Amino acid sequence: MMEKADPSQKLYTRMRLWEFPDQYVIEPTCGSTGSCLAISRVDGSMNLIDDIPQSTSVRVPKIQTIFGIIGILKLLAGSYLLVITGREHVGSYMGLPIFKVSSLKVFPCDHSLKNTPLEQKRMETEFSGLLGIAERTPGLYFSYDVNITLSAQRLHSLGDESKLLPLWRQADPRFLWNNYMLEVLIENKLDPYLLPVMQGSTRMWRRGADSDGYVANFVESEQIMQLNGHIASYVQVRGSIPILWEQIVDLTYKPKFEIMRNEEAPRVLERHFLDLRKKYGNVLAVDLVNKHGGEGRLSEKFASAVQHVASDDVRYLHFDFHRICGHVHFERLSILYDQIEDFIVKNRYLLFNEKGGKVEEQLGVVRTNCIDCLDRTNVTQSMIGRKMMEFQLRRIGVFDAEETISSHPNFDENFKILWANHGDDVSIQYSGTPALKGDFVRYGRRTVQGILNDGYNALARYYLNNFCDGTKQDAIDLLQGHYIVSVSREVTPTSQKGGLEAVASFPLALLLVLAGFFLTIMSLSQVRYDYRHVFFSTVWASMSVGIVAYVRANGRVFCNRPRLHKPRS
Repeated sequence: MMEKADPSQKLYTRMRLWEFPDQYVIEPTCGSTGSCLAISRVDGSMNLIDDIPQSTSVRVPKIQTIFGIIGILKLLAGSYLLVITGREHVGSYMGLPIFKVSSLKVFPCDHSLKNTPLEQKRMETEFSGLLGIAERTPGLYFSYDVNITLSAQRLHSLGDESKLLPLWRQADPRFLWNNYMLEVLIENKLDPYLLPVMQGSTRMWRRGADSDGYVANFVESEQIMQLNGHIASYVQVRGSIPILWEQIVDLTYKPKFEIMRNEEAPRVLERHFLDLRKKYGNVLAVDLVNKHGGEGRLSEKFASAVQHVASDDVRYLHFDFHRICGHVHFERLSILYDQIEDFIVKNRYLLFNEKGGKVEEQLGVVRTNCIDCLDRTNVTQSMIGRKMMEFQLRRIGVFDAEETISSHPNFDENFKILWANHGDDVSIQYSGTPALKGDFVRYGRRTVQGILNDGYNALARYYLNNFCDGTKQDAIDLLQGHYIVSVSREVTPTSQKGGLEAVASFPLALLLVLAGFFLTIMSLSQVRYDYRHVFFSTVWASMSVGIVAYVRANGRVFCNRPRLHKPRS
């Protein structure tokens, strides 16, 4: 049923990295026979060598174990080698081990910078500084043996010739995190070193769709069960509302939504659903956003545009999650399930029997969205995943016709934890915090602690979105090759800021605001004893409001970062 890659294309699973003054040398140590890879520290050029070179320096070369090469990134004058320095075995996929990156490191190949102009050197320093974010990237997974960027159904449908290709050539580029960084290694035909790494797609400041119909925060989630020799799978997808819209960060808690180029909405949406139909078959789009306010305008535009593509294989359904479920009554998702059960039953799931034969095939997919495609989406997807697993367990004879997961407490608890952890992982990659409403997914009910955690995480998201995500987005764009960095005549040096701007930061502004309001309250409490405190109350309150107004007007000051140029075609 499932086949490993051709043994002749076996990836190196453990290596030693030698740091010589003029080059890095990567030596396979996993029992595989193969040449060492030498990478110049001057310009990043590489070649294969048979032996570790003798050191010509008095200093002993530094040596460390690595578990894979993520790739090489070229900037203005230097190149940067990214390698996996720590891994954690987290499970198996079709019986083959899966690892999570626990640490990675960037090694500069930038000695040529010594001879570059000062302006170019300054910009190189700024761009290379973004790579520090790469070292902290969460949620990266890989396998040396099986292509985890493809669902079980797509992996099974690969032709015999495709199954013999190196893993990087089998990979779905949508989910290949290091696709761009592997290009140099691919050009040098270094297949044993070419390790595909996967991460759920991340949008950061992105919203909506691009002109080709590809949407922000698109995530494919596959639920796989292996039991009594059977393997069952079910795939769901999430993604931003597939029209042209944006939400510009402006320090308000919920920035306004702006719909752009209305006339292009039907074409963009048609391209999006055409791509989904090619990859997944029939599509049911479940829209969970509110019917009022800015969300309502987006929902109306989505519903209107989807009418141009609605057919037997494309359906749209709106479910006002907040109005129907509120903040605690998530059991009312049963109302939604009653409306979509016919689609789920008709479009089935993937099932292999004990002999590896395919007895069921998934014919369609549920596409779920809210605004960020995080919290409401994850609660809904976990409900659908639960219903689907119950179908599968009944089909293979483990459950009887009326049996449910909730009737088995241990199983029920593990299922909830699985989906809660999944929601947290996607949310951390996307927003920097665990998912909201996670207590319902984890425990089946809303809890006081869960509500308090949601409040804390909401504040953390506000801070990260306003003061950190811009830099993080630039780092993502750099790593993914969405921009080519260059020195442009249009680029002006970063201006030197003085006064408050020179020391301003969000924590400082927040501290000043809180201090102002605290002093206001203290002064007001003394008003009945001394009317002079009325004056001081007014002063403190005015200062607090003034600081808030200043921060809102100058929020970009606190997100100072190098700018990327030249969108990559």
